[in-house]
Amino acid sequence: MKCPYCGYLESKVVDSRSTEDGNKIRRRRECIQCEKRFTTYEYVEAVPIIVIKKNKYCEPFDREKLLQSMLRACKKSEIDLKALEKAVDEIETVLLNSPTHEVTSVQLGEYALEKLMDINQVAYVRFASVYRQFRDIDTFMRELKKLSNKDS
Repeated sequence: MKCPYCGYLESKVVDSRSTEDGNKIRRRRECIQCEKRFTTYEYVEAVPIIVIKKNKYCEPFDREKLLQSMLRACKKSEIDLKALEKAVDEIETVLLNSPTHEVTSVQLGEYALEKLMDINQVAYVRFASVYRQFRDIDTFMRELKKLSNKDS
């Protein structure tokens, strides 16, 4: 670590501790050459998740946007918000653990559908009807039959 006082490239760590939020490590260092002390912070670098839309437009993943769309599907249903937040957390964890840090909007929708199926089947069908763009009653009925077959 370069000393901010003399520019020397070597220092030693005198003290280390976590910050209050636990997201960084505060390190007190001492320059080997001038012996002055300075503070540095170490943190995990967040790699952004990119969502590739159907029109090939890319945008950063927005967990709030995903949560809101899932909440919309649950409208007028007695759904525990914590269950939806947990589902979004799990989806985000899958995305963060992905080697590419990119996901298509189609795959993101499938992840949401998987989670909604376990939370509430009516919300699942509502989300699927918008996400899969049901055009007629036959498409809607096929999805209901698929859902019904999974329960059997």
